[in-house]
Amino acid sequence: MADNTIEADAIDGILADWARERPDLDASSIDVLGRLMRLGNQVRAVESSYFDEYGLTLASFDVLANLRRSGPPHRKTAGELATSSMLTTGGITFRLDRMEEQNLIERVRTREDRRVVYAQLTEHGKAVIDEAFGKHLEQQRRLLSGLTPSELDQLAMLLKKAEASVVAFDAGTTDQNSETSPV
Repeated sequence: MADNTIEADAIDGILADWARERPDLDASSIDVLGRLMRLGNQVRAVESSYFDEYGLTLASFDVLANLRRSGPPHRKTAGELATSSMLTTGGITFRLDRMEEQNLIERVRTREDRRVVYAQLTEHGKAVIDEAFGKHLEQQRRLLSGLTPSELDQLAMLLKKAEASVVAFDAGTTDQNSETSPV
């Protein structure tokens, strides 16, 4: 059974400081966004420790998982990987070079169009991601074990809604900046 006792944390202290120093400002967004940022940093730290066991980084894990979930023949172009992983094509190319050296992926050209180059999982790469992904999911379940299934569903829905709000804001900001920016 989950422990419902929640102690004050650093974010509570920050909010109290701002309430004392600037009571005229509404700092309540820190309650959510500050915790999300801290949580993201903590999760990345935990993940990097077990990615190291497989000689992976978060970025290479992401590429391998992306290729693995694409289904046979487990391959995508650098552009497709960039689109589905939120990395730049330059970042993907660098990552693929390192992963090819580790025998996790191989580059494959099609007979139809030799200009098209796919990154494709090797058997070794498939074995690594299958084992690492299983451990990844197990670790995520343990990290979230303090929440009930109902709380997890509610949190996932609220985070999805928050992400949509940020994306909508960012789209409006990007549109606004593109109209006024000289570049």
